[in-house]
Amino acid sequence: MLIQTNLPHCTLRSWKMEDKAALIYNANNRHIWRNLTDVFPHPYTEADAEFWITFANNAAPSIHLAIALDGIAVGGIGIIAGEGITRHTGKFGYWLCETHWDKGIATAAARSMAAHVFSGSLFERLEAQVLAWNPSSMRVLEKVGS
Repeated sequence: MLIQTNLPHCTLRSWKMEDKAALIYNANNRHIWRNLTDVFPHPYTEADAEFWITFANNAAPSIHLAIALDGIAVGGIGIIAGEGITRHTGKFGYWLCETHWDKGIATAAARSMAAHVFSGSLFERLEAQVLAWNPSSMRVLEKVGS
């Protein structure tokens, strides 16, 4: 899967085993880890990266994609599908390596992902959780929801 964002050189795409080194390097950051759910490991190891890449590409109907700049994975974005009566509601989340914070990349990625999933019939609603100390992420979601 490949989704173009409104930023040049930025795409959302399927994870590849070639992303392993970039994933380990970018995800092994306490500032990222503390803003995500407790299933995101820290420290982030080679085994974690291998597991994630395999899992992410076999998680349908959920969607897990890499945020790529010039083809290099610099973050992740995804939607976890609900079950039963919540099957059309997705839990939405994303992370971006710290060196690319405050450049509009997370907003562009989130907008593109939301537009993509709402253009199909899988999701009718997205929900996202943000920790109180992360106003930047709150702002990303506000921009996407407007």
